Amino acid sequence: MVGSSHEALHRIFQKDPELLTRALQRVLHVPFPRPTEIAALNVDLTEIEPVERRVDTLLRAETDEGTYLLVVESQGKADERKRGSWPYYLSYLYEKYRCEPVLIVITQSSSTAKWASRPIRLGLPGWHSLTVRPLVLGPDNVPVIADEKQAEADPTLAVLSAMTHGRGPGAMAILESLASALRTIDSDSAAVFAQFVDSCLADPQAKQMWRDLMTAVQYFWRHPLAEQVREEGRVQERQEMTLRVLEWRGVPVPDAVRERVMACADLDQLEVWAQRAVHAADAAELFADE
Repeated sequence: MVGSSHEALHRIFQKDPELLTRALQRVLHVPFPRPTEIAALNVDLTEIEPVERRVDTLLRAETDEGTYLLVVESQGKADERKRGSWPYYLSYLYEKYRCEPVLIVITQSSSTAKWASRPIRLGLPGWHSLTVRPLVLGPDNVPVIADEKQAEADPTLAVLSAMTHGRGPGAMAILESLASALRTIDSDSAAVFAQFVDSCLADPQAKQMWRDLMTAVQYFWRHPLAEQVREEGRVQERQEMTLRVLEWRGVPVPDAVRERVMACADLDQLEVWAQRAVHAADAAELFADE
């Protein structure tokens, strides 16, 4: 289910697309060719049929060796439905753009990383018609950056490090190094990165550490770009709450209902649905009188 940390984990690659290819080369040791140009593409993979399918982030990388589509999926926990969704995404994108798609999964969980890295094989045993092998970035391979000079040399990689490792006894050094690095880049980027990190810190103590560090540079929190990110986070949290209430109450949530809720960005409408979820006997009752 989408949450604010989910959004931050993949949106960092929209903010700095080249971070993704650097991570492939330096973290996963994948010999990805040096991009000459990277562009963001529409993440909507919906077909004419009324079935909505969206990837988290989709980038087109032009290289001397050809064009690649970088499909970034933020994953909070194991979800076996992805065994059908991810092959569909890759096949659809190859058919639409006629260039090679590359699936990258990013997670804050070691167990989820282990699950996501398992190949998805479709077809007969020993003779698979399709095999999908996700590239996974997680806490076991993203580097820990707790040195100010390292953080300042690559601030966006330091952001990814903080979002992935910002917990436990080493959190303070990581967050202090990143705070120093953010002071060396433009305020627009720093504002968004600061909010990304805040969204991803699940440990209350680490989150408070980060907010204390950011207090000295208050424009991070006043900046309109940071406010936009916060607004998107509120929408996602309300979407998540609406669906979670139904699940807590044992009300089945069909895919069509889930997709409609997740597609709504109107906080007032989401509030109405959240209130209805408390009493609804059927998930479709969320949309009564609409």
